[in-house]
Amino acid sequence: MKKIFLNALLILSIFFWAACKKDSAVAPVTPPPVVPPTTGPGASVDYLKLAQETHTFTTNNLLTASYGYRANTTTHANNCYEWYNVSQIYADAAMVGIGQTKHLAYMNNTFKFMENMWDKKDLRGGYFASVNLDGSGAGGDKYVDDNALSGMVYLEAYEVTTGADKQAYLAKAKACGDWLINSGLWDNVYGGGFYWNTLKPEKPTQTNGLTLQLFLKLYSLTGESIYRDWAKQVNDWLNAKMYDPISGLYIWKIDGPGEGKRHTDKFTYDNAIMVEAFILYSKIMNDPAYLTRAQNIGKAMNITLWNSAWKGYIFNTNETRINPAWCAWGSQAMIRLYEADKNESWLVYAKENINRLNIANRNQTTFGYYFFAGFDGQNRSPEIETVDQAWMQRIQALLSKY
Repeated sequence: MKKIFLNALLILSIFFWAACKKDSAVAPVTPPPVVPPTTGPGASVDYLKLAQETHTFTTNNLLTASYGYRANTTTHANNCYEWYNVSQIYADAAMVGIGQTKHLAYMNNTFKFMENMWDKKDLRGGYFASVNLDGSGAGGDKYVDDNALSGMVYLEAYEVTTGADKQAYLAKAKACGDWLINSGLWDNVYGGGFYWNTLKPEKPTQTNGLTLQLFLKLYSLTGESIYRDWAKQVNDWLNAKMYDPISGLYIWKIDGPGEGKRHTDKFTYDNAIMVEAFILYSKIMNDPAYLTRAQNIGKAMNITLWNSAWKGYIFNTNETRINPAWCAWGSQAMIRLYEADKNESWLVYAKENINRLNIANRNQTTFGYYFFAGFDGQNRSPEIETVDQAWMQRIQALLSKY
């Protein structure tokens, strides 16, 4: 999963793309017009209806005949990206989890499509970043965060399926975890930590936070000590190298020669991932102190990463626009905190954040979500990315329970 800082003078011309990659700039496009919704924040919201509308938009505009999803409707309409596709499986798993069983077919068919991205020439396996719409041409680098997220997605699919499908999801989640262990992408540079991808450019929080989640879940389901040991190792490194005690949040990444440079920017989804990881750690390792740590990160997010004027999570401490996938991740963390401690204030943040994204990024006619927009709905980028639709479908499905 990629990150970017947009220079204010180039805000219409520089975007980032793909499964955790930064690509070259695209030509400027006139931003779409803003049509405000008829209801504002604080109004009663039918989140299930919104999730269903988003899914309809996605299947009508992004789903392919092969049951993969094109990256977007504009510049990458002929590519399928790994983490975009698994994010849509994640979204459909959330729908199945609330009783919308028609989504099982979508989820399972895309899971089968994902085999096109698996490296069958390397005994270690691992997912490549991209394929063509028909599933051919798998290639690109392999991303640790993409593979870790895939494993976590499959474990949620495992929870809402039965029989052979259930076992297939667990087996592939284990394969993702085993690829991480055997990938050679953890070393002693910076004292440990997983690299972002096979090019080894940097070691980010979100990459390692997602591997922590997957190792914990695999240990809880299999009882295999190797996953417990890797979870402890990743956890220790994150707390030693990536935690900023002044803000109470986790920093972006470490890169560069020698001891490395610590990039201290704070991202909403990095810290949302750490909230979820620590909730899992508290349950699976039977360590209540980690629930307190998760709560403390949540509180810190709501100080540093929350825009109190617009009532939504910022993308990061240097970006003035918001994105439906990375910012919505903050809502998922708040939902998980509520489920862990029943403090309803977490749900307020979760809902207000999604309400703001529905105002700022949603096209009220097509029901698709724009890649980036200002908190006021202005300065929209024209791209309609599958991953953004997936995360808005998912989080609103989860919110519909509350």
